[in-house]
Amino acid sequence: MSNPPYINAAFRSSREYEVYFFAKNKYVRLFYTPGSTDDKILTNLRSISSGFPSLAGTTFAEPGIDCSFDTEGTEAYVFSGNLCAYIDYAPATTNDKILVGPTTIAEMFPALRNTVFADGIDSAFRSTRGNEVYLFKDNKYVRLDYDSKQVDNIRDITDGFPVLNGTIFESGIDACFASHEESEAYLFKGDKYVRIIFTPGKTDDTLVGDVMPILDGWPVLRGILPVS
Repeated sequence: MSNPPYINAAFRSSREYEVYFFAKNKYVRLFYTPGSTDDKILTNLRSISSGFPSLAGTTFAEPGIDCSFDTEGTEAYVFSGNLCAYIDYAPATTNDKILVGPTTIAEMFPALRNTVFADGIDSAFRSTRGNEVYLFKDNKYVRLDYDSKQVDNIRDITDGFPVLNGTIFESGIDACFASHEESEAYLFKGDKYVRIIFTPGKTDDTLVGDVMPILDGWPVLRGILPVS
């Protein structure tokens, strides 16, 4: 039995080395430093509805965002249960707006209809190839082109990412995001995380260091996570 998630969702900001972490109905914005622990809090923990007024009164504010990924510019997809929306998150301001939705995942991405991903997505991170993104649900993943809305075959996480075999991430990923460092991603589950170098279209990914407690690798989050 894994620990409850410290982080429910994350996405990479358009600003260099900034990331948004979502936990329950709250979020925090960080400046992160790959390979170091000199991260800085940019937006203190606050409610999603106050930081993203366009989401107030929606399921993305209460109970919160459980998956997200960035696209072009200052735009991102956010998911809560079987619903999703496409937003302009307007970094460091409260000028965010909903561009598309809210609507069901199946309506936004018809290729996911009748799949496990239609009921909800656990986590996602951007690939380095075009408009491709990796979506994760339980022990499965799929690659989605969010522009053409096409998907490839659903596979086990350990088939596409054999480096995760034998780790807590083989059975699922609570949250993840693609780093501003080329071909690197952070994966989170329970109170642990790992950094990987991923290789789209191949299976020779590598771990950058060991699976570690989130609060050891991100000490700036001590006293913030887990959100009560």
